[in-house]
Amino acid sequence: MTEAMKITLSTAPADARWGDKAAYSINDEGITLHLNGKDDLGLIQRAARKIDGQGLKHVQLAGEGWDVEKSWAFWQGYRAPKGTRKVEWAQLNDADQKELDNRLKIIDWVRNTINAPAEELGPEQLASRAVDLLCDVACDQVSYRITKGEDLREQNYMGIHTVGRGSERPPVLLALDYNPTGNPEAPVFAALVGKGITFDSGGYSMKQSAFMDSMKSDMGGAATITGALAFAITRGLNKRVKLYLCCADNMVSGNAFKLGDIIKYRNGKTVEVMNTDAEGRLVLADGLIDASAQKTELIIDCATLTGAAKTALGNDYHALFSFDDGLVNSLMASAAQENEPFWRLPLAEFHRNQLPSNFAELNNTSNASFPAGASTAAGFLSHFVENYHQGWLHVDCSATYRKAAVEQWSAGATGLGVRAIANLLTSK
Repeated sequence: MTEAMKITLSTAPADARWGDKAAYSINDEGITLHLNGKDDLGLIQRAARKIDGQGLKHVQLAGEGWDVEKSWAFWQGYRAPKGTRKVEWAQLNDADQKELDNRLKIIDWVRNTINAPAEELGPEQLASRAVDLLCDVACDQVSYRITKGEDLREQNYMGIHTVGRGSERPPVLLALDYNPTGNPEAPVFAALVGKGITFDSGGYSMKQSAFMDSMKSDMGGAATITGALAFAITRGLNKRVKLYLCCADNMVSGNAFKLGDIIKYRNGKTVEVMNTDAEGRLVLADGLIDASAQKTELIIDCATLTGAAKTALGNDYHALFSFDDGLVNSLMASAAQENEPFWRLPLAEFHRNQLPSNFAELNNTSNASFPAGASTAAGFLSHFVENYHQGWLHVDCSATYRKAAVEQWSAGATGLGVRAIANLLTSK
């Protein structure tokens, strides 16, 4: 094992030979990061990315100033999906060390799961991994049911079944119950729904290669919401929460769904399929129907749902939609506390009506007359939430995955959103 490179923090500027605004300098003792008090966490993360880029795979966070947030910022930038890295962490108090350990376990699980090749992670494997994670943090308080393949059709989960039937790997619904009360009659505080499309070819509305090559990450919503529940449990969540993961491959075959097909859902809604690449909303609809039936105080769904949200916000913010202003404010406050980026996009009553169909109640995609694609997708989902005006948040997970490295992040999954949603769950 190579000797660790020491990384220290300083509030003094770098020596002039490094430049007036140098973020770091190097001497015989190691590397010093020069904080300026303006964006110290961002500076640390960007410096860590550069340190990794120099091939330094064994570091020691040394000296004063390494609290849990600065240590985590370093890891966010230093970590990458290829190769191994070792960090010798600075000494923290017991509570901060536990917090850091839980972030390393759970948010790294989210990033690893999203980065996994689709060949390794089908619908059943995604559901199993989620169960394993939650059992790891609270097994005695977790029960679950996995429904797959033709059983979904027989139980009238027609969205998940329709989207997933074209793949040789059967679609799956994971329904998981975290009940720390021990009372089977305890009310359910929150229902969480995740889009788990383990590979999205676009179906017969097939994607170009440039848009398909990252579609192993189309289950990012399911991984994020699972991680959020697990992380909230480590922070002391003591209310009953149910988790629904809607998992499927969207593939092309003789059995795949087609344009013009009509799906009839358990709540009576009918949907005409006019774009098989707008499949995420079709599977989420089943999960939202189940979530609504729980009569919860809070429903949150997470999905890598639209390219429109990513066009608006890039990979830098998660897009947030809701009719409930108070709940939006709560989530935004949680995001600010956790230093995670969310941005609210419009969702109005008229967006619910911008999905016209000549043959069904809804079309699964808006047309050129209604170009606000992220808002109309949220409007579609609202048709499957019983009380959509209150207690429902939809997160279009734009910041989940990066196809290429940038100044602050490696290529691949970011894990962003886990902490903010966990904060919301534990603060209400």
